Amino acid sequence: MNWIYALDMIGTLVFAISGVLAAVEKKFDVVGALVLGFVTAVGGGTLRDVLIGSTPVGWMNDLNYLIIIVAALPLCYFAKKYILRLRRSLFLFDTIGIGLFTILGLQKTLSIGLSPAIAVLMGVVSATFGGVIRDVLSNEVPLIFRKEIYASACLVGGVMYLLAEYLNEGHTLNIVASISLVIIIRYFAVKNSWGLNFNPIN
Repeated sequence: MNWIYALDMIGTLVFAISGVLAAVEKKFDVVGALVLGFVTAVGGGTLRDVLIGSTPVGWMNDLNYLIIIVAALPLCYFAKKYILRLRRSLFLFDTIGIGLFTILGLQKTLSIGLSPAIAVLMGVVSATFGGVIRDVLSNEVPLIFRKEIYASACLVGGVMYLLAEYLNEGHTLNIVASISLVIIIRYFAVKNSWGLNFNPIN
């Protein structure tokens, strides 16, 4: 579907931008910024493909991914102030991205015959582990390990997709509804400072 591919490219660009911006803030050089943008954009999908044995990994079969990731570098260096003004828009596209990458990763895992439970986990990996690698390389605590609702929104969206497919297999609305659920959960979680605290009893 062309619209899914377009969203995939936009999500890849936004993820790459977030990686490059993290590198700029840490005063990385150009190579470091490119590496951080790259792993943020495709790290989750690469890890998923390696885990499920799907090689060559996705971005190796489509040079548009590399072109978009490389394009993020000059965008961030020459239009950083403008990009920072668009943080709300970038947050929206980032949220659309994690929703989309969750479902695409889930679908790919199902397509090779793995169980729905594993497929949901691989969907979450697709959506979030690029950010994990980015945070580790830039010496930050990964977002999914903090109380903020992030990976859990992807998890709920993945389960929603499986239920929708069970009720009405192959319908485009299943994808739209599942991505929308991730966006809604993530948006209201950030807006209302919702979190998942873990405070064990001493």
